Amino acid sequence: MQFDVETVNSILGIDDAYKAPDKIMELISGKESRETLFQKFLNVSSDLSFDWFHQYFEDEQAQRKKMKQDFTPDSVARLLSRVVNTNIARVSKANNDGTHTYFEPTAGTGGILISHWDFNRRNDALNFKGKNGDHQLPKWASVLTYDPRRYWYQAEEMSDRAVPFLLFNMAIRGMNGVVIQCDALTRQTKDIWFIRNDTPDPSRFSEIIKLPHTELWAKEFDVAEWVTEFK
Repeated sequence: MQFDVETVNSILGIDDAYKAPDKIMELISGKESRETLFQKFLNVSSDLSFDWFHQYFEDEQAQRKKMKQDFTPDSVARLLSRVVNTNIARVSKANNDGTHTYFEPTAGTGGILISHWDFNRRNDALNFKGKNGDHQLPKWASVLTYDPRRYWYQAEEMSDRAVPFLLFNMAIRGMNGVVIQCDALTRQTKDIWFIRNDTPDPSRFSEIIKLPHTELWAKEFDVAEWVTEFK
């Protein structure tokens, strides 16, 4: 395992894994520290096709008793992403603007979301079809056609421990979307972050912008109540 406890703790500069969520949140809050952190992780591995933190979080951070956390294995995440993946031609027609959306109400650290993102970027070229419905481009052309601005990911998660890892995972992959820390059933919400890569370059890191607790954003994301702790 490339990102074992020792490796992750060393990169973060911590002596105990329980400090990881707060340290990650601190480092990803500023552009310079965020991009420096991302580069340190990429120096260990550039394979972004799976959640690096899956085993680390399961072993060190999961709140199994309190929150029943037991995250989806990578193999199952990949299978699910293919089962539920919507044909983009249909989505484009429905959205009428060529954009594609993904929603996950209990995202954890982002394992299933990452698998779906990886599927999208590797298969993007197959969405360009001719008048007769045939594919115009080969699958390998996805490296040329994939534009992160055409994909929107909305991820919701309740856990204070999981959210920093989720934010990290979306931003290092150059995604666009939002992370909402909320109770998916009651819609009580602690915070919302906008993840933005406003370029056609999939290798760019995303910005992480914390949204204010206003009526505008509450209405936009179906917030029933802003809270500091979940009831």
